[in-house]
Amino acid sequence: MLSAALVLGVVALALAWPLPVLLAGARWPARSPGIALALWQAIALAGGFSMIGSLLCYGLIPFGADVRDGVLGLGEALWAGTPAPTTTFAHVLALCGALLLGTHLVLNLASTFVRAEGERRRHHHLINLLSDPLPDRPGMRVIDYAAPVAYCLPGAIRSATVLSNGLLRLLDGDQLRGVIAHEQAHLRQQHHLVLLAFKSWRSALPWFPIANRAEHAVALLVEMLADDHARRVIDDRTLATAIALVGLGQQPEAGSPESAVPAWAAHVPEQPLVAQRVHRLMTPAAPLSSLESWAALTSAIVLVISPAVVLVLA
Repeated sequence: MLSAALVLGVVALALAWPLPVLLAGARWPARSPGIALALWQAIALAGGFSMIGSLLCYGLIPFGADVRDGVLGLGEALWAGTPAPTTTFAHVLALCGALLLGTHLVLNLASTFVRAEGERRRHHHLINLLSDPLPDRPGMRVIDYAAPVAYCLPGAIRSATVLSNGLLRLLDGDQLRGVIAHEQAHLRQQHHLVLLAFKSWRSALPWFPIANRAEHAVALLVEMLADDHARRVIDDRTLATAIALVGLGQQPEAGSPESAVPAWAAHVPEQPLVAQRVHRLMTPAAPLSSLESWAALTSAIVLVISPAVVLVLA
């Protein structure tokens, strides 16, 4: 199993630095953000499984010739209370590392989702108190706030799209339709779940530099996906103008105190990389070809299943 441990270690190392750096610096994701998002998710899943699998394979070497025999041998050794004769401190450390890392990632993911759901419930309650329904627009709420604000508020039972009076005054009818379509795309495509998964990855491994880069890249990609949905409603120039107006309108005035921001505003997601989104809309590029798309999706699938294949063949 030493060879399997080495292979998984090399895969984990590649997914921890060079491949994510190349993907983050590539220009093609803006052409096909959905495919790029699938690749980022594959990198995250395969990277985590490879790290755990590498430690597990190395730790099980004294207990069997393959993973199955190693797990059974480890169970027998634990039951008998006597380790295998060839067990070293490095093997024990690897097994403990695999157990601790796997448990840490799962528990951190679960706690992130639980905290987020609690915050969303409190936010829903606050919005119901401070906002009014938008006439003839079910599921939309209007808050009395001068700055242009638009965001979606997902929920297990109910969801809402929140707009500010400042936004309604700033945008014309077509621009407003585009912004609403953008926010509703976030809700329909469940982007908050993807963002929470990468937020959990970053909080679980704060010392892991690529986790922070991945979170920012994914945040931009989901915005681009929502922009692509809004492009079906209005033209690119109108949507780009709306994005720029909202982004500039949310910039704080010089010398304005932070206390002037209402309490609910802490929950409003920042406008990520507005300039890149506007540039993409104003200089549209053709999406990836069918061959390029299939190649990227195949790569994502291979990345996800490769750790399991190596473990089965170990």
